[in-house]
Parts: sequence; structure tokens; C-alpha cells
Amino acid sequence: MAETDSHSSFNLTCPFPIEDYPQVVMAHGGGGRLTHDLIEKMFLSSFGNSIANQQMDGAILESQVGSIVMSTDSHVVSPIFFPGGDIGSLAVFGTANDVAMCGARPLYLSVGFILEEGFSM
Repeated sequence: MAETDSHSSFNLTCPFPIEDYPQVVMAHGGGGRLTHDLIEKMFLSSFGNSIANQQMDGAILESQVGSIVMSTDSHVVSPIFFPGGDIGSLAVFGTANDVAMCGARPLYLSVGFILEEGFSM
């Protein structure tokens, strides 16, 4: 009996860097390169403007009383209660941090909800 090399059929390949994905993958929500690519290719191409194209954590807008910053976030986590927090505190702190990163003081919040089908009322 001839001995065969058990490693000969093993082929380790790395799926990155992939430029184009046919579907959204979890990594698109991670805040890194894939998030940036998704924003560039899908959102800015359709919704881009002088403010959005700056790609900041919030939009710095001029008003009659001076500059204001607007930001909103949506978060998906499972479980919704986790060690050190919950979905509510994550949403508030994440959005307030985005405003602070633009050099502003958070005063008001906007909110976006992603409601999973079957989630209890």
C-alpha cells in the first residue's frame, strides 16, 4: 500500500481582499475597510453631497445660530442585554460619541430602529 500525503488536498485560501461582494456580509458592519467600501460604492454614489462626502461621524451644518452637528446610528446586537450594557446604552453612547468626535457637545438625539421580524412587542 502506497502512503499518500494527507496534506496534498488541503488548500488554505484567504478570502480577503475581495473588492466586490454579491451580498452584504457581516464584515460590512464592522466599521473597517468593508464598511468604507460599502459607503463609497452604494451610498455616496446615490446620496453623496458636499456634507456626506466628508465621511465624518456626523454632519456639521451651518445654521443661523452657528454650527450644529447631526448624527444618528443604528445598532444590532445579540443578545440585547450583554455584560456591561444593553442595546439602548450602546445606541445613546455611540451616537453621542459620534457628535463629540466632530467637536460638538451632544444635546439632542435622533433615533433609528431596526426591528427584527418576530420581535416581541
